[in-house]
Amino acid sequence: MQEWQKHSRRAPCFRPRHKSIFIGLLRQPATLAKPRRAAHTAGRADRPSREVRASPILPGILSDVSYAVPLVEAVTASSPSLAGLGWSEFFGDQLEPGDADLIPTRIAMVHRDRLSGLSQTGQTDLSLAPQATTGDYAVGDWVLVEPHSHLLRRRLTRKTVLERRVQGGRGPQLAAANVDTLFIVTSCNADFNIARLERYLALANEAGTTPVILLTKADTAEDAEAYQSQAAALQRGLAVVTLNPRIADAAGALAAWCGAGQTVALIGSSGVGKSTLVNTLAGSAQQSPQQTGAIREHDAKGRHTTTARSLHAIAGGGWVIDTPGMRTLQVSDVAYGIDTLFAEITELAPLCKFRDCTHMHEPGCAVQAASKAGTLDPERLARWRKLSDENQNNTPVQTGPRGAKSPAGRGKRR
Repeated sequence: MQEWQKHSRRAPCFRPRHKSIFIGLLRQPATLAKPRRAAHTAGRADRPSREVRASPILPGILSDVSYAVPLVEAVTASSPSLAGLGWSEFFGDQLEPGDADLIPTRIAMVHRDRLSGLSQTGQTDLSLAPQATTGDYAVGDWVLVEPHSHLLRRRLTRKTVLERRVQGGRGPQLAAANVDTLFIVTSCNADFNIARLERYLALANEAGTTPVILLTKADTAEDAEAYQSQAAALQRGLAVVTLNPRIADAAGALAAWCGAGQTVALIGSSGVGKSTLVNTLAGSAQQSPQQTGAIREHDAKGRHTTTARSLHAIAGGGWVIDTPGMRTLQVSDVAYGIDTLFAEITELAPLCKFRDCTHMHEPGCAVQAASKAGTLDPERLARWRKLSDENQNNTPVQTGPRGAKSPAGRGKRR
């Protein structure tokens, strides 16, 4: 009787030597190519890329990371792989030995009182610890979850994070996380606003995402090419795409940024066609299409049809995050993003006579000289000054151990 009790207590356990054999089997060679995305942050040391391998035993499990998924959570042929969900070496490097029994899950939807996530086993409603709130998480976050209780145990450091400061708010509002490309959507009508587009670009640059401007409603404009040229001139190397979100060809025009495992997000005013484009990218297979609405003719403004951020699968691979429309966007803590946006001013600044030149009235100012010579647009300089002043006023001053200001950076990983 005692011998039976002794073995029955140990039978369900996954013994250490069995775990090592299981992990060893996972490391059999079957390549799942996932090139490491180049780091954008200045001063960031690039780690050497390495090959990520997939297990021939459990398809989609990345065997290059030091954890194993319990057998009861083995994926089926129809389930997405971790790489297909956007998992990369950046997240795998954050796993610890104690995370072996936890399930990597990606936040798919954030509501006021609940979260849902996507893993290799499908979509699941997540449970939070007593002191945690949904405001601590963004759509696109990677978290580690207990397999049976679905309790969220830990959030992994974000590769990129989109956030904005809301007037009267205590801190920045999370918009999306781990986004590779930010589609900035605007219309070829009264919604087109250069100053607002520059704010979106500064946000994208600071977050570490690749910005792409999408121009909609070009068929209603008398001169759509004028809108395209104005948008392309806002930042060096900026991609601008003119499309109709309602037709299937829109997905083909954006295919370069929507490959398997890639994540894109849509940002812009209400009524510019973001939800329509999400439905086009997701295709007819999605279970709950995004609601769409019309705009007012006299000012080209629309109503908010998207009230919550959500993650949608793109028909040809990848993921898209829709965000509620924004009428106003305050800049805060985006010094790098502004420097990248106004590169022509940033490059002239070191040529000024004074180090702390404000480019307003100081003698020997290279920026003012370029403006007077006609090589720098005075209106562009005025918008740079307005954004820089607003950013400085809205950015909290962080101090170090001895009162020294912490250096401002971009693409902050939180």
